[in-house]
Amino acid sequence: MSMTEAGTIKAEDFPKIVSIDDHVIEHPTVWLDRLPKKYHDVGPRIVRERGTMQFVGGVFSYQPDEDGELCDWWVYEDKKIPHTRLAAAVGFPRDEVTVTGVTYEGMRKGCWDQKARLEDMDANWMEASLCFPTFPRFCGQTFMEAKDKELSDLCVKAYNDFMVEEWCGGTNGRLIPLIIVQLWDANLAAAEVRRNAERGVRAITFSEIPPYLGLPSIHTDYWEPLFQACAETGVSIHLHIGSSSKMPSTSADAPAAVGSTLTFGNAMSSMADWLFSGWLAKYPTLKIAYQEGQIGWVPYILERADRVWEENRAWGGVADIVKEPPSTYYYRQILGCFFADDYGLENIEKVGVDNACFETDYPHSDSTWPHSRETAMSMMGHLPEDVVRKIVRGNAIKLLDLDFAP
Repeated sequence: MSMTEAGTIKAEDFPKIVSIDDHVIEHPTVWLDRLPKKYHDVGPRIVRERGTMQFVGGVFSYQPDEDGELCDWWVYEDKKIPHTRLAAAVGFPRDEVTVTGVTYEGMRKGCWDQKARLEDMDANWMEASLCFPTFPRFCGQTFMEAKDKELSDLCVKAYNDFMVEEWCGGTNGRLIPLIIVQLWDANLAAAEVRRNAERGVRAITFSEIPPYLGLPSIHTDYWEPLFQACAETGVSIHLHIGSSSKMPSTSADAPAAVGSTLTFGNAMSSMADWLFSGWLAKYPTLKIAYQEGQIGWVPYILERADRVWEENRAWGGVADIVKEPPSTYYYRQILGCFFADDYGLENIEKVGVDNACFETDYPHSDSTWPHSRETAMSMMGHLPEDVVRKIVRGNAIKLLDLDFAP
């Protein structure tokens, strides 16, 4: 069927969603259940107290406050990090999704309970879900920043054991394991990829722009052990907005709406990095996915990158490592993910029908739960059924090597 022969899919015939971007809020004893007892007083644990918080200029800040909202806080070394309603927004009316604290009882249970999550997935026409971490942050920055790296290493492994054995275990593949790695040591990270690949893991989360975390860029050789391990084991690299602990904004006093509008900015910059890094050429089986960055900007960045490669490669510093137009590597190895992007879908041929995945972002404030099917249908009604099926599930199934029908 051609792109001009689109038809309307009935709701009951709409493909079951395989969401490539959701989130798990870790239950209070994830680490206490797995760390040696000597670390129980310094490892991640929950306390309950009142506090206040705000999000201004792209920066989230918080502090204990006796007059603030009752909140459950993670305590780890000298860190104190609250649960927020923004991260557990499902079930609240939009006008009540504010920058405020929340307790486990105040959240919808599907945020942290496996059985309840599966029930919420059923209510949302979902077959499977890939979940990013919450307390470790999107790529494990919390453990990278900690002082005791021996404990950090144990915390990374404990989270991954929780992810594989507890959160995803016994779900018949409906919850898809996504692991974190030791960002402070590329060799440890590579070993963790191989350890988990042996038990079926096919996805890791990584920083969209590592230098924002004080780490080497992908234009160095530092990360090669990790990238090589991923390529050799078929493990894809997932880059969520905010995984560099820095969100785009224009000023320190810009309202949160400015940053929320610009969330795709780091994904766009990161993709330019990857297209000109040489890694996609060196490891042609390596796959990259951008979560929550949307896709409408992709056609232009590809056009610009190809033009730069064609006209400026004599002085651009990449002629020896990027032998083909950068868009070649994008269409072969990169996927973009979206929850609402009419413009991107209007230009899906240039985005790539094999390069786009749908996401529901449960339980965050942008989530389309429990109306993700209706949202997808309203955006994709002009597309052929085979293209819809690829975007809603097929591309994710292929990327993550899932045992589901495309």
